[in-house]
Amino acid sequence: MPALPAPSTPPTLLVLDADPPPRLGRLTGRVRVRHADETTLAAQLPYADVLLVWDFTSRAVQAAWPGGGARPRWVHTASAGVDHLMCPELTASDTVVTNARGVFDQPLAEYVAALVLAMAKDLPRTLRLQERHEWRHRESQRVAGTKACVVGSGPIGRAIAKYLKGLGVTTAVIGRVPRTGIHGPADLDRLMARADWVIAAAPLTPDTHHMFDTRRFGVMQPSARFVNVGRGQLVDEAALAEALSKRWIAGAALDVFEHEPLTPDSPLWEVPGLLVSPHMSGDTVGWRDELGAQFVELYGQWEAGKPLTNVVDKQRGYVPGH
Repeated sequence: MPALPAPSTPPTLLVLDADPPPRLGRLTGRVRVRHADETTLAAQLPYADVLLVWDFTSRAVQAAWPGGGARPRWVHTASAGVDHLMCPELTASDTVVTNARGVFDQPLAEYVAALVLAMAKDLPRTLRLQERHEWRHRESQRVAGTKACVVGSGPIGRAIAKYLKGLGVTTAVIGRVPRTGIHGPADLDRLMARADWVIAAAPLTPDTHHMFDTRRFGVMQPSARFVNVGRGQLVDEAALAEALSKRWIAGAALDVFEHEPLTPDSPLWEVPGLLVSPHMSGDTVGWRDELGAQFVELYGQWEAGKPLTNVVDKQRGYVPGH
């Protein structure tokens, strides 16, 4: 992309806050930092050069952005997904949007590998039996030699494929368009039908919303298992619950959900064969510091008028691959 216009001196950085706040000490003297929450964001947006969406669970930007007038020239979100930001007005504007691409790749891949091993080795049942002091010998599944279909060909999807291959899993990756080493959407049903593991790691777009529905779960083998670490809205949760309850598939693990956090009375807690985790697959010790350091590095690029990395294609809703 072309270099950005030089910012005003000193520029104003508006932070949509979350607790704990980002560590921005390295920007002292280089920027005026202002803070906002969901109630004050709209009023402060016209006076900001840069918006840091630190509270990446909030949809306040969508509500605050509409309308004419001054808006930040650059918006950065401390998350891989950008669906919580995008609205028609932001998409149509000349504001540059960047994301946290690169921070979560390895942690997410490790988490998926752990889920695959846990389900293959029946670890959840082992823990339940231990709590009941019950000795019950079983046989577990060998992971090496199984097949996986990873849906999402970005850095996270590719990292997952790499880790699964390290476990001896034959892995196929599905992307938006076919290219060397990547299958296209037309191959999805065929590869899902052969897979022992179907891993969802795609961005949320109009094309991927509820892409895993009753028909898709019906395509899978009865012995197959499903994992979602992408976006909650990729999955029709009622269809997944039905597939598990009727044993169309052998198991599933969800780390992301359509509505978060899950309420205590959510029926998903009780779905047989479903592992529930609270959107933690990418959050390792020190992850917030990594997000802050990444933003400071990007700010240095912007400050110098250099092209930014991690620029989101606002029409597609993700950073295009190379």
